[in-house]
Amino acid sequence: MQISIWHWAIVLLLIGVPVFFAVRSAAKPLQDPSALVGFGGWLMLLAILQAFSPLRTLFSLGSSSEGYRQLMTLPNGTLAVYGEIALLLAFVVFQVVVLFAMLLRSYRFKQLFLYQWFAIPIVFILDAAWISAVMSAPVSLVLAGDALVMPAVSFVLTGIWVAYVYKSVRVRNTFDRVAISGHVASAS
Repeated sequence: MQISIWHWAIVLLLIGVPVFFAVRSAAKPLQDPSALVGFGGWLMLLAILQAFSPLRTLFSLGSSSEGYRQLMTLPNGTLAVYGEIALLLAFVVFQVVVLFAMLLRSYRFKQLFLYQWFAIPIVFILDAAWISAVMSAPVSLVLAGDALVMPAVSFVLTGIWVAYVYKSVRVRNTFDRVAISGHVASAS
């Protein structure tokens, strides 16, 4: 499969435009860094995206139902399907844990969000290895087509958000223990 120039243009828009605005807004001097507390600005967009992430994972699970039905007719297919569903449901549970840590303004949110980013390729690799091992199929067959595209895009986009979470004054003021106890971080 060849990727056309239009696909690259769309990817550039999806990644480039938010990065441009993030860099542009970060270049503006802050008038009062202590005012940057709570869900607002880019953090509000991240909160919305995080709220939809478990739903997106469940949607991808549901959209695979026809493939699961076909796979279950093969020898060991039922085991392969149940293993993949269990892995994806465990990832959904972790996404919900990260969401609740965010909504409760837990100081652990930043670390959990980083772990969620690491979990994207780990879940993908474990899933491919599981299907390959259970079905006795080569990994190249499991990864046929555009199976790598969505996890790669998700990993890159989440990586941008991880950089934001670790650089943002608003995130620091909202989630760090010191900021919560009344000492707001200054812009650095």
